Amino acid sequence: MPPRAREVWTPERVDPLPGTEFALMQLRVAPITSGLAIGSLIAGIASILVAVLVLCFGVAGATQGWGGVVAGAFALLGALVGGGAITVGLIARRQIKRSGQDGRVRFTGGGVAVAGISCGGAGVGIAVLILLLVMVLQSS
Repeated sequence: MPPRAREVWTPERVDPLPGTEFALMQLRVAPITSGLAIGSLIAGIASILVAVLVLCFGVAGATQGWGGVVAGAFALLGALVGGGAITVGLIARRQIKRSGQDGRVRFTGGGVAVAGISCGGAGVGIAVLILLLVMVLQSS
């Protein structure tokens, strides 16, 4: 839903110019959801999905002998994507914390960034645990 005209042009600060009838007006800027936080959440969810692929390929190929190799490749991918989600989520939290000062855009989405960090960590942990399980299944 687009903002109303009054909400778009709300003055935040008005500074009169001495000796004139004019003033400088600084308009209020609506807060924006951090794109880094959204990217972190997307990467975190992707790392969990890749961890599911580690399970599928690892269990399916454990009896034929190729499960450990394929699961290891997907576990490496899951760890990289999950690590990226954690890193970008931490950067997003810093961006959100520092925003909103005078004349700067205010970012929101701290909860989204935390969810991205959590999903990234979960994806890394699940991928590593499933890879260890596949290695045990393949060796026996």
